[in-house]
Amino acid sequence: MANGVRWVGHSTVLVELDGVRLLTDPLLRERVVMLRRSEPLDLESLEDLDAVLISHVHYDHLDLGSLRKLQGAKALVMPRGAASLVRRRLSAPVHELGAGETVEIGSLTVQAVPAEHDSSRLLGKKTEALGYVVSGSKRLYFLGDTDLFPALAEVAPDTDVALVPIWGWGPSLGTGHLDPRRAAEAVALIRPRVAVPIHWGTYYPVTVRKSAREFLRKPVAEFAEAAAELAPAVEVRVLPVGGSLEL
Repeated sequence: MANGVRWVGHSTVLVELDGVRLLTDPLLRERVVMLRRSEPLDLESLEDLDAVLISHVHYDHLDLGSLRKLQGAKALVMPRGAASLVRRRLSAPVHELGAGETVEIGSLTVQAVPAEHDSSRLLGKKTEALGYVVSGSKRLYFLGDTDLFPALAEVAPDTDVALVPIWGWGPSLGTGHLDPRRAAEAVALIRPRVAVPIHWGTYYPVTVRKSAREFLRKPVAEFAEAAAELAPAVEVRVLPVGGSLEL
């Protein structure tokens, strides 16, 4: 893949642009505490990363076990205050950013942008939640985890691809997440050329019976329908877990 994205699952997306390889919020385990992965995990081509982008410190977005699988990553980009969680465990340089700040990764500019989401961890660790705008020959906007907020219309103008979270990881959504319709409202505010839904259909609580797992597939159909209504000019590309989109 020359320029493109591959949805690894949940909020994990491999971005390849202008010779630079980035990975967002890696969650690379078959099972995480009470969560089980619904699709096989494919770690192929997740080597030689130029940077890993971490949006916030929740365990399904900053997973230390997954980061240890990426020891070859050249850098980590994280919210300000989060570096203390990884510095003794990983050798890669850490760039801490606040909303509005940027870092150059190869030929790309990565800008941290606001997200509306609680970002806290056990033992009192709390940081800002971020999204990231990646700019090169194309512009990509990774929303991280966020709720709807009006400034989304101004965060990433002229976006080619928006990576949009549309659900949580269980049958109930949880606070601070976009549901399918609110995700479509976010797309209408951002107005990207292409929207790729993420954060759905990958993990489920092990306590949920197989017959009750329709929530894994239902959100994406609802999102596509709502986006067609609210943002008809935006192309929605639904990828399967592991699926790719060329840019």
